[in-house]
Amino acid sequence: MSTRRLTTLAMLIAVYVVLSIMTPVKVANFKFTFEAFPILVAGLLSGPIDGFIVGGIGSFIYQLFFSGYGITATTPLWILPHAVSGLIVGAYARMKNYKLDFTHIVLISIISAFTVTALNLLALYVDSKLFGYYSKALVFGNLILKIIAGVILAIVYSSVLPKLLAFLRKKLNK
Repeated sequence: MSTRRLTTLAMLIAVYVVLSIMTPVKVANFKFTFEAFPILVAGLLSGPIDGFIVGGIGSFIYQLFFSGYGITATTPLWILPHAVSGLIVGAYARMKNYKLDFTHIVLISIISAFTVTALNLLALYVDSKLFGYYSKALVFGNLILKIIAGVILAIVYSSVLPKLLAFLRKKLNK
């Protein structure tokens, strides 16, 4: 692994952690945050492995130090959503030979958001069953809100990503 790639990944992981901490809206189990942005950048810029690394390590650091829960039996389930998201985004970018227009970026951003929402729902379900706090309202109550937030964020990300990716490709390929 080159120094440039390692540095880029470390910076994107750090940005992920900061964005995870700086949550503008957090109510019960609903969290509106921009933490997926560096994962999308890593996947769209460098492929599935880098997307997976940023999502997985970033989620792990957040879970360990800043979530308030530390390491529990379900920690891998809470790390999985963003790691898988990075993998999917990167695989899609690679499949399209990293030539993605606005429509492709919106599509993969929405798929990413739905993936994270579904896997977080699974993690919450398993966690609540395992630790005895399950209720339908807690697990499924704000699902529609999460889907709407995911679509809104995908559109916001897609308005910024094409220019940012072009800029980063130019800088990183020097």
